[in-house]
Amino acid sequence: MELKNLFATIVADDVLHARWLNTLSLMENTGARKISASEDPATVTYIILKHAAEEHRHAFYLKKQIEKIEAVDCPTYAPEYLLAALHSKRYLNQLDIDVCRYLKSKLDLKGKELRFAAYLLVTYAIEVRADELYPVYQEVLSEAASKVNVKSIILEEEGHLEEMINQLQQFSADWQIHADKAVAIETRLFESWVSSVKNEINTAA
Repeated sequence: MELKNLFATIVADDVLHARWLNTLSLMENTGARKISASEDPATVTYIILKHAAEEHRHAFYLKKQIEKIEAVDCPTYAPEYLLAALHSKRYLNQLDIDVCRYLKSKLDLKGKELRFAAYLLVTYAIEVRADELYPVYQEVLSEAASKVNVKSIILEEEGHLEEMINQLQQFSADWQIHADKAVAIETRLFESWVSSVKNEINTAA
């Protein structure tokens, strides 16, 4: 309910809504670039390529949705066109760092094995989050009769989560333990990010 109230406040204000869409676009783009950076040139799989391509498309799609909000433009990812710009830009990077620390500590991984394991866990945690966030956002959009919609993203993110679980099952028999740890790390960062978004909105009000 807390997220729904926040989204309702954002959707009711065109400038906030445009910056929110731009912020989501930034984060999807960051995720796509991180997936690409984790690829091994020789062993990259169809699933990883598909996932990176779809995250890039989500970033573009969200950016395109801003055009449905009249008289507001967010041409770049410069701070003035984002919500909680600093937190938004650090969020995924910090998740990656914290998950890598966990993997080094628990599994003593390094090099490409560490990069691949981090990709699996970070992406899993983000897909769990996306499966919560986007449906609540869409519910608010529908209730507000907004021209903006994220239904296509919801469908693809559901598929991504299934794909990540399949990859994690192949990665480790203890995948759920490691995945739960990644989700716990992400939850802490997400709550901090949401708090930062709220503070910015309240300060501007």
